Amino acid sequence: MSDDYYATLGVSRGASQDEIQRAYRKLAKKHHPDMNPDDKAAQKKFKEVQQAYDVLSDEKKRKMYDQFGPAFEQMGQGGGPQWSGQVPPGFGGFEFGGGGGDASLPPELQDLLRQFTGGGGFQFGGGPTGRRRGRRVPGQPGADIQHKVEVPFRTAVIGGEVNLRVSRPGRKMETIAVKIPAGIEDGKTIRLRGQGEPSPNGGPAGDLLITVRSSSHANFRRDSLDLIVRVPVTVAEAALGAKVDVPTPHGTISLKVPPGTSSGTRLRAKGQGIKTSDGRSGDLYAEVLISIPKELDEESADLVRRLDSRLKQRNPRVDLAW
Repeated sequence: MSDDYYATLGVSRGASQDEIQRAYRKLAKKHHPDMNPDDKAAQKKFKEVQQAYDVLSDEKKRKMYDQFGPAFEQMGQGGGPQWSGQVPPGFGGFEFGGGGGDASLPPELQDLLRQFTGGGGFQFGGGPTGRRRGRRVPGQPGADIQHKVEVPFRTAVIGGEVNLRVSRPGRKMETIAVKIPAGIEDGKTIRLRGQGEPSPNGGPAGDLLITVRSSSHANFRRDSLDLIVRVPVTVAEAALGAKVDVPTPHGTISLKVPPGTSSGTRLRAKGQGIKTSDGRSGDLYAEVLISIPKELDEESADLVRRLDSRLKQRNPRVDLAW
């Protein structure tokens, strides 16, 4: 196999244990012999992944691997010295028991050898007193559980909590409280680690993957972190200008409508859109919608006609073309 265990798992040398475990789960599921019974290459890859994970998931082994490379666990094989705990060459002629060590060894060397043996005894020369420690083989990870949930538009914007009913093999139906982060986008997935199906053979449990869908809103819609809302105004407010109250997720604000505002004009309220927990925020855009009464009495209609005549407004459709 590759001498680079980090490359085998596809992670950087500074990867955290969580990153190493995620990479291992993904590769183990892909190349597991049960999933590839006739694929020799996949089975070989699975063994390589297991060996790499066995070393990198163990802090002591990983430390020794980083210091000495893969040779640290190959030492002691073949016709040379034999020991129970993977001791580097060059220390022949010593016997080091689990009861406190040999006085002929300096303390710092005893500490180093304990790191190789995990505190167990060893002897050189293939003697009978040492016994090899069995390699820990991680079990197959449990399967992930997929779940979908629809939340109100308001919850997707400002965050909240929903309760899910989850069924796992061999267990009763459970109710899980799931926190919805503020500003989550429609279709995004929340991952709850270890909340999936249990492993069939002692490995880590799978994850619960929750796809979040947001319902629509009667007045608001979103564009990334920005919110757009239609704000009805009267003819007089649009023509003469006014201050109107507009609701936002963070409270009601007073919005200034400039004189001569036409329908469709967007007025921006900076920072009044969606605010996320990591400090990002969007803006609120108010789309002006001039509200006209559906019915006018004759006197009101006559006033409108006279106003239109007095304004001498140019044809607003003069530039309208295909």
